[in-house]
Amino acid sequence: MTIAPSTETDESQKPLAKPDGSPRGWAALRPLVLRLHFYAGVLVAPFLLVAALTGGLYAASFSVEDIVYADRTTVAKVGEEKLPISKQVAAAREAHPEGEIAAVRPSPEDDATTRVMLTGVEGIDEADTLAVFVDPYTAQVRGALEQYGSTGALPVRTWIDKFHANLHLGEPGRLYSELAASWLWVISGGGLVLWFARSRAQRKVRGTSGRRRTLGLHGTVGVWAALGFFFLSATGLTWSTYAGANIEVLRTELHQATPTVSAAAGDHGDHGGGSTGEGAAAEGDLDRILAAARAEGLGDPVEIVPPADASSAYVVKQVQRSWPTKQDAVAVDPATAEVTDTLRFADFPILAKLSRWGIDAHTGVLFGLANQLLLMALAASLVVLIVWGYRMWWQRGRASSFGRPLPRGAWQHVPPQLLVPALAVVAVLGYFVPLLGIPLAAFIAVDVVLGEVAHRRGKRSYGGRVEAK
Repeated sequence: MTIAPSTETDESQKPLAKPDGSPRGWAALRPLVLRLHFYAGVLVAPFLLVAALTGGLYAASFSVEDIVYADRTTVAKVGEEKLPISKQVAAAREAHPEGEIAAVRPSPEDDATTRVMLTGVEGIDEADTLAVFVDPYTAQVRGALEQYGSTGALPVRTWIDKFHANLHLGEPGRLYSELAASWLWVISGGGLVLWFARSRAQRKVRGTSGRRRTLGLHGTVGVWAALGFFFLSATGLTWSTYAGANIEVLRTELHQATPTVSAAAGDHGDHGGGSTGEGAAAEGDLDRILAAARAEGLGDPVEIVPPADASSAYVVKQVQRSWPTKQDAVAVDPATAEVTDTLRFADFPILAKLSRWGIDAHTGVLFGLANQLLLMALAASLVVLIVWGYRMWWQRGRASSFGRPLPRGAWQHVPPQLLVPALAVVAVLGYFVPLLGIPLAAFIAVDVVLGEVAHRRGKRSYGGRVEAK
């Protein structure tokens, strides 16, 4: 992947041409790809840099969280037998009677505490819960922390997660990460095309120096990391503001939306709809509810969500997103402890499964520590590529000129049979991925305006030369 032309002589290379002198095939497309790659790299790279740095921090935050909050997430001593979940919840409520029970996550491992999540607690963000940690062997409350999201992120990871997602600027801040995800695959793809279009001799690093060496290092690392960048871009867009909404609509129309278990007590319902509700007080015998879910094969880790109202059921769902994924769910009638609806992850539509796995791999939970280390390596690669890209821009300068730009007008030399289909593809992509289409339109508009200004001043950029009229 490159963010600048390949060598000092790139612009002067004479492409294969038609009899009338106009370039053809790749020779016609190369200047356009080169210019797009250059400007996208220069202008979008700052957003990618922030995304890479914060994303790398997030991948590392899982290990940090385990260390910082070990005294609350683990027990002091593993006992012989865990207490009934109802007694553990009662102990949590005695220590923290405020708010309402939003969910309960029984201790999933021998040395792990039980989490009782409370909503409506003063001082806790409306989107978060207060997680009360209970020793499953003694019912001792080991502390309480604010928790965010379905992965149970605690304060350190929550802060880094929101920094990566929106720079702590709320919903408007999400545009930065969507912009980065929208352009990462374009820049990577353009770099790959430019790199492999070069001869093997031009790609070597050994024995080179200066800008050519920088290019060799940049391209080599970019090629190795490109697949990872494509993956991060695609999965990042799936839950972005605008592109994510379009993807969700498309999945729904294709009947590939993520199904949910019906929480209507005594009603098996349609897996495609329904809601578990939230914020209701937990009633009934939690031990019977959990036993009914266990009888349906729901092993740890699970989460118990209380009924939203008197006509709703408990929902018990598996929350393991590491491999193998466990996402089965059941609805249990609070009066009879009978299972009223069952949802199996094996029955999810294929796109729903791929979306689940993609997001979990993107966030570093699918394959645990190995997943997180790979994400950190990709983040470091992207940072290095951006630094090398800007260095090549610096090295393009002549005398006092910093970052000499590429000549304009490359699109004018692309044959219609190539340009028209390319524009059609760009238009469709721009519609579904607005933060790709809008900046691209802005790039073109600015380029045309600047070209017109230069033309009116009596100069025209053509074929890498500047000629007076």
